[in-house]
Amino acid sequence: MNSKLMAAAIVAASVLSAPVAQAEQFINVLTGGTSGVYYPLGVAMGKIYGDKIPGVKTQVQATKASVENLVLLQQGRGEIAFTLGDSLKAAWEGDAEAGFKNKLDKLRTIGAIYPNYIQIVATAESGIKTLADLKGKSLSVGAPKSGTELNSRAILAAAGMSYKDLGKVEYLPFAESVDLMKNRQLNATLQSAGLGVASLKDLSTSSEITVVAVPKETVDKIGPPFVSVIIPANTYTGQDKDVPTAAVVNYLVTSSAVSDDLAYQMTKLVYESLPELANAHAAGKEIKLEAAATGNPVPLHPGAIRYYKEKGLIK
Repeated sequence: MNSKLMAAAIVAASVLSAPVAQAEQFINVLTGGTSGVYYPLGVAMGKIYGDKIPGVKTQVQATKASVENLVLLQQGRGEIAFTLGDSLKAAWEGDAEAGFKNKLDKLRTIGAIYPNYIQIVATAESGIKTLADLKGKSLSVGAPKSGTELNSRAILAAAGMSYKDLGKVEYLPFAESVDLMKNRQLNATLQSAGLGVASLKDLSTSSEITVVAVPKETVDKIGPPFVSVIIPANTYTGQDKDVPTAAVVNYLVTSSAVSDDLAYQMTKLVYESLPELANAHAAGKEIKLEAAATGNPVPLHPGAIRYYKEKGLIK
């Protein structure tokens, strides 16, 4: 009888301890709209994490991008997120105008990734060729208080304009903006994304477009984290010349609640899986390990620091 009781006790103990030993870690990847760049890169990351981190279950969540992602991280509703650098800086400082009522103090950086290009595209029939030509015309500036919309405000202000100067302001995600342009219900869209974003590729193959320049002097008025860059000729159908514009660096961000070990693995797998990310979207080709630990507006996560020390990027 004693042996039976002992056997039962061993079985019970093993059952009770099994869930602890097999405890699953969960990674929710916060991205952006499905027609942007964050989403396909996030899907690729989710697969990489699911395949290469033992005992991990992943989910990829489509969101309104930067601002929403940072708020969700602060609330513990995600493990890693994409964001624009200016939104990240505003979140860390608690900039209410940018959509952050309080400082988001739980944010920690994984690393810098690729630059977001400010891409202002108008229908050819609108006659818009310069920033000044946007006056009195309709423009989609991105979802309210998204990273794109914050970029829209900054660009217009540097050009001496505001939303009041526009004929109509639409607060729409990328795909919806393009749909309105195809239907001749919208003159132009500002999209802050990696080069070759799917929504603008789609528009350029079905409609005649003009890619509107953001001159260097306008970018210089805004200052960091904005930099002056070029949208190379033929990025989009019908765009036969280089076009100057502004860019803002994107970051991968996590939370202080994420363990050092998981943050280390997430960091390592991003920068050691760059070919897979490049296959997911052309913007992945612009992610460089050597730039990953530089210019961060928010402290790096200790797990990320561990990886960068191993690679000699941090002493």
